[in-house]
Amino acid sequence: MPLEKAKLKYAVLIADGMADYPLQELGGKTPIEAADTPAMDLLARKGMLGVARTIPDRMTAGSDVANMSILGYNPAEYYAGRGPLEAANLGVEMKEGDVAFRCNLITVSGDILEDYSAGHISSQEAEQLIKCIDRGIGGGNFRFYPGVSYRHLMLASGGTALGLHETECKPPHDIAGQTVSRNLPKGGGAQHLIKLMSDSRVLLETHEINQVRIDLKENPANMIWLWGQGVKPRMPRFSDMFGVSGSVISAVDLLKGLGRIIGLDVIDVPGATGYYDTNYEGKAEAGVKSLKNHDFVFVHVEAPDEAGHNGDLRQKITAIERFDHAVVRRFLDAAKKQPGLRILVMPDHPTPVALRSHAADPVCFGIYGPDILPGNAAAYSESEARKSGLIFDKGHELMAYFINGRKV
Repeated sequence: MPLEKAKLKYAVLIADGMADYPLQELGGKTPIEAADTPAMDLLARKGMLGVARTIPDRMTAGSDVANMSILGYNPAEYYAGRGPLEAANLGVEMKEGDVAFRCNLITVSGDILEDYSAGHISSQEAEQLIKCIDRGIGGGNFRFYPGVSYRHLMLASGGTALGLHETECKPPHDIAGQTVSRNLPKGGGAQHLIKLMSDSRVLLETHEINQVRIDLKENPANMIWLWGQGVKPRMPRFSDMFGVSGSVISAVDLLKGLGRIIGLDVIDVPGATGYYDTNYEGKAEAGVKSLKNHDFVFVHVEAPDEAGHNGDLRQKITAIERFDHAVVRRFLDAAKKQPGLRILVMPDHPTPVALRSHAADPVCFGIYGPDILPGNAAAYSESEARKSGLIFDKGHELMAYFINGRKV
């Protein structure tokens, strides 16, 4: 007899950018297929696989859109930009008419954008640089706020009056190796952003932190890049949508901010960096522990996405394996002690190492737990998921299926 919904617990485990394309150097396998993933393979055999399109047509392939879909919110209805999600986690209050931007610290050489992350600069170094930027070119309509590593925030007060919500801005991770001049913001309000970005270079190139980084042969953070803008979002609470309380665990402000907006508790884990060295074990332990007080937990790991952006196949496979061994395995072990635990494992979008950028292709998912009838999958992979016939063309409908155990 099916367990009552009130007795169920739910864990969503996201390996950002894990999905990929078959690669010649892997004998036609994808990184997921080439990786050693006994936990995900077990989940696939005892549970079911499927495919979900997390990026709606005509929307940009990004973690903001994709994770909003996974959490059960239709991006076409609720998406208002990436910056506002990060502002929510940083405690930056947005008013009507404000526009929030993601502000990357980047490395440029001449007219070439060499590194979208400034060598994955430390948060401590970055905080000093962003505070320098705020003192030097902030004020008036524009204020800068430090975040984590290379990921920061700019708030444009009254930005809609300047046309900044309509400016065309390119994500820096999509244009690494290309010219700065050909990829600068365009359209309404672009001149304001171009001036800020240009002025930041004057301030940062001579900063002592960058002089030290150059001496150590590390990429300097010698310019800011503004993108991912948006206005204040309006979204219903997750508990009102699905009838369960929950928490979110991530190293990045984007996911934590999205969680705060929809009423999920944000759990900070020491050593969660958003890079290869993140604390996989700590995230898993914190996630399992949170289920004592919550019905739902959303655990996000950024490392496979970073490896994809860096074009680093070896690191991508390693990140997938660490996600499997430390995170998925830990939750499967928890499910043995807590029979009412249902688990969803998936990437949010592909970040193919060959492209070094996000792609909008549908992604595979696996569900394991009470009332989930096993399919006939041999392992967890993109190709096995496509065989299942379980397809969510509207990715935001997957969460209701996961919670309720049936397709609407």
